[in-house]
Amino acid sequence: MLWKGLYITRNYSSKKSLALLTTPIYYVNAEPHIGHLYSSLITDAIKRWKFLTRKEAKIIFSTGTDEHGTKIQRAAKSHRTSVNDYCTKVSSQYQELANTFSISYTDFIRTSEERHITTVQKFWTRLTEKDLIYQSTYQGWYCVSDETFLSDSQLIEIIKDGEKVLVSAESKQPVEWSKETNYIFKLHLFKQTLIDWLRSNEKAVVPQKFYKILLDIVYSPDALSDISISRPSSRVHWGVPVPNDHDQTIYVWFDALVNYLTVAGYSETTNGKFQECWPPDIQVIGKDILKFHGVYWPAFLIAADLEPPRSILCHSHWTVDGEKMSKSKGNVVSPLEKITSYTADGLRYFLLREGVNHGDGNYSETKVLRLLNAELADTLGNLLSRCCSKALNPDQKFPALNTDSFNRVSSLDVTKKLLENIQQLPGLCETHYNQYNFYKAADAIIAILHSANLFFETLKPWELKKNKNTTEDLQTVLHLAMESLRVTGILLQPLIPNISNVLLNKLNVPKKERFFDNLQKFSWMEQSFKTRCLGDDSAVLFKRIVSGDSDREKKKLKN
Repeated sequence: MLWKGLYITRNYSSKKSLALLTTPIYYVNAEPHIGHLYSSLITDAIKRWKFLTRKEAKIIFSTGTDEHGTKIQRAAKSHRTSVNDYCTKVSSQYQELANTFSISYTDFIRTSEERHITTVQKFWTRLTEKDLIYQSTYQGWYCVSDETFLSDSQLIEIIKDGEKVLVSAESKQPVEWSKETNYIFKLHLFKQTLIDWLRSNEKAVVPQKFYKILLDIVYSPDALSDISISRPSSRVHWGVPVPNDHDQTIYVWFDALVNYLTVAGYSETTNGKFQECWPPDIQVIGKDILKFHGVYWPAFLIAADLEPPRSILCHSHWTVDGEKMSKSKGNVVSPLEKITSYTADGLRYFLLREGVNHGDGNYSETKVLRLLNAELADTLGNLLSRCCSKALNPDQKFPALNTDSFNRVSSLDVTKKLLENIQQLPGLCETHYNQYNFYKAADAIIAILHSANLFFETLKPWELKKNKNTTEDLQTVLHLAMESLRVTGILLQPLIPNISNVLLNKLNVPKKERFFDNLQKFSWMEQSFKTRCLGDDSAVLFKRIVSGDSDREKKKLKN
């Protein structure tokens, strides 16, 4: 691919053999909330889908924590601890979050690690050698909370405590005037190059809504002004020192963005890993950091003769009962606290089922409880329990089909509809997963399970069990219900891996037969399918939640 611009005039010849997926790295000024988890879940679901389709079995999946900057200094001071100890404590909570919710990362990066500091300084030196960094007095409005300088057009005036104060128009956080000697990156040189990059690749940023927002940013008059990329170390001592100038530390966002190069092996010179995995295939971010990842990040990369990410997946945020999450409102939802009520897979399912990339999702305790009970406990879990009950299935088998019985049962409209839906489901899910519309994949899967439950209720296997002459029809009903569960269990793996594993174990589906290509043929098409014993795992996939975990929710349920 040819990137046209002042500094990019070469064809990139990719030697990639590794897929690189990344979450944003999470700022350790506060404990993790459901918004952080959502970013990780999206990335994890993408990785699991890639593995399921066997398209890219070799995947680097990075997540981690961003640990430098003014905000961290102040947070550590407010907690009366050293900056290093503070970072270690909060970073461990993010690692616990990833482990608890089965985030299948291959690299957990901390920006305080030596390997990262080495990479940041090497990347800085590369830009310096290309004469893209200069030193000058920089002044402007700085938002400590957002760790960014803001132009006048990005500010608004509000009344606080009876006085007019300037705040960031986007985050509503206060700003302060800053004038200091900084190192400056020549961002203005890359405006046309960034426009060319975006115009040549509409998948550079998805969904389309954020692609258009980013184009508007790039075309705006002041978006590509030169930017400060350092701070005086007298003010920001907790950061990566500028090479050959320890009076300055590298700007926290420059430092943070380079984490992706660190995990890719940019500073490693012997193993060839970087050439195998760069550029990133998909970088998942929240909409609040779109400008950093869609403007500054590709500009830095292009400036260093590196290819920008192939795709940036930008998602929206989560509200709580229709209100923005904030400490001041006391409505920040901690996923690590909610697992006792909803389980890790339950909360995974809710966020991926309810979240849409193009618009904010809304979290409410009532909605979580109702959704998990209706879909995981009743629709999915109850069907498996009934198929595996010793009353209907005393031999504990996934029974083979009798041809005459299958022909008889499949002539019914409810069976025809079920078989038709099952055959269409893999293609539907493939489309939805490839477009990162996890909620649509979940919706399609649940629709099949509703169809399977209707089929089960209509055929009344408990009645068939009473008559020896309808034993083969009973086996057919159990078989088709279990086949519905096998297909949906395989397709649910990116969303609820642990529940799916229990389900497929119970159906005794071998590990090597849990891939997308195992859905090219269905059991009723396989004449060689023989009865097999069910596994020893429990048939209980998800226990019904009796009540929520908060007084507020209990009041809602009463109403």
